[in-house]
Amino acid sequence: MLSKTWRVHWVTRGQSAVVSDHPALQGWTDLDQREEASRIDPGDVFMTDPNYRVDPRLTHFLTRSSFAHLARETRRNYAGDCCLFFNFLWQHGKNWDEADPEDLLDFEDWRRWSPRNPHRIGGSKWNRELAALTRLYKWAVRKGYMVVSPVVEHEVMGRHGDVLSVPAARAKDVRSSNVKWLTPRAYRLWRDVGLRGYTADDRRDPSRRGRNDDRNAAYSDLLFSSGMRRSEGGSLLTIEVPPLEESVKRYFDGRLAKATTKSRRERTFYVAIECLRAIDAYVRTSRRAVVRRAQTKGRYEAIDDIWVVEKRSGWRQSTLHIRDERGQKVERGLTTLDVEERQRLFIEGEDGLEPLWLWLSEDGRPFLPHSWEAVYRAASERCRRVLEGHVTQPPYFTPHMARHSFALKMLVALQHALDKRFGLTPEERRDFRLLYGDAWRMVKDLLDHQSEETTRKIYLAPVSDLQVRSLLLDEADPGTNELLARIAKMSERVLDSEVVA
Repeated sequence: MLSKTWRVHWVTRGQSAVVSDHPALQGWTDLDQREEASRIDPGDVFMTDPNYRVDPRLTHFLTRSSFAHLARETRRNYAGDCCLFFNFLWQHGKNWDEADPEDLLDFEDWRRWSPRNPHRIGGSKWNRELAALTRLYKWAVRKGYMVVSPVVEHEVMGRHGDVLSVPAARAKDVRSSNVKWLTPRAYRLWRDVGLRGYTADDRRDPSRRGRNDDRNAAYSDLLFSSGMRRSEGGSLLTIEVPPLEESVKRYFDGRLAKATTKSRRERTFYVAIECLRAIDAYVRTSRRAVVRRAQTKGRYEAIDDIWVVEKRSGWRQSTLHIRDERGQKVERGLTTLDVEERQRLFIEGEDGLEPLWLWLSEDGRPFLPHSWEAVYRAASERCRRVLEGHVTQPPYFTPHMARHSFALKMLVALQHALDKRFGLTPEERRDFRLLYGDAWRMVKDLLDHQSEETTRKIYLAPVSDLQVRSLLLDEADPGTNELLARIAKMSERVLDSEVVA
């Protein structure tokens, strides 16, 4: 059955055998070769209209313009946003390249205010959709596919005195933050009940048959401990996990590859030793078991486009010597491998091929980053069922909330260290900031933000004006967790969990 809407598709390897059975693609057994000849690569995006036709102009935009260099998640979101507008136009008898400003006004009315639309959106979401459409239609005008863009722009003065062109339809009613945080106490409750299958009284639920509990909990701890984005933590390789060693250190550092980060910059991440132990336990038990089952069934040998890493060399062992799918010897920098390429990496183990991708599904193949959303939703739903009536507010959690919570925890811990543990005077604190930067800047760097303003206004806005010293009063020096519990009582967006009396 053919699609009735515009759709977004991702190019994957080995598609020919799949699509040859589709009624619109009968006989296209050489699809992989056609894509390669057209310079369409695995991981690229393309669209089909309601008649399952591909517009080569849109494919060129999606694969050969600046759009192709956006982060994968941004490309996914922007492509979906464009499809929504295309569907709206299609219902009014227009193709994407026939849009005019009146169409955009009608679309905005439908998306944001129409009583006939049960899924209206707010200003932030509308601005993202507008950004996607602005990028597409500016490109279409430059290429000569359209005379004018449906996105009308006007000029405004930028913060540095420069003149900028911005969409006239840009929403003003944008919330500065829709961020939620979990305190460490609330997070542990969510993890133990939602992911590990505990009951409200902190016991194992004998009726639960969770096969991936240790994997899910270890991944979630990694995000909560390090502040990584979902895709950054989800695309880690086993060789990128800091080695677990006997040490008095509480935190260990590793490096995130630039091809997996949103900023396209390498950066250091820090992870707690308890989290490393959980990852190590997963690798030695559940992960080893799924790899062994896949090896026994010959699943890895059946994959015809794998890259086998034969050795590593160079600074930090970051150069991979690979035997590719053609048997050729190539070298790749670890930091240049994107999410798609990482899924192809294997090594020759004692029992055969093994994937280097850290997080594996039950069939032994890579568990893809976007799949974690469903894991988190199921865990939050379990918390709601199990904890209703036992705590004041059953916690819910998302991968991105892990970054929020990490940011808040690090801000409080760093500021607390500056204010109390170092015993700095105001003059000494100023000298310290000049030399090393303040807590805000440290958190900005850990989160990989472009500016400190992003960290302050978006991630930490509700508590940006709270001074840790004002929370301490005249009491004995509390720990970070107690400070976070106090902040939770001051801000409705910082979620804590207290037992119902």
